[in-house]
Amino acid sequence: MYAKIYRPEPSAMTSGRAHLDQWILEFTSNTPTMIDPLTGNARSIDTREQLDMKFVTLESAVAYAKANNIPHRIINAPTSRGRIRRSYADNFAYDRKLPWTH
Repeated sequence: MYAKIYRPEPSAMTSGRAHLDQWILEFTSNTPTMIDPLTGNARSIDTREQLDMKFVTLESAVAYAKANNIPHRIINAPTSRGRIRRSYADNFAYDRKLPWTH
């Protein structure tokens, strides 16, 4: 079992930027999941898959993994450019760069 350390990406469904400055240490398991015959849900023997530990900095997450002898890897996702801030009135500007088709 190893852990992956990453910074979460914002949801595409919201414009919120909360909790994006945290680093998450998430355990992954090598044991296969089993299908529960009664409910049809996937289950696993390893309960560490359910843990998501949050850290303020990358260094503190790596230090925790090293202190507890947890093999880990760091996933650096590309940073998004963010959204372009515009006012509603910019939709109706006469010197608009892109055509407004509807």
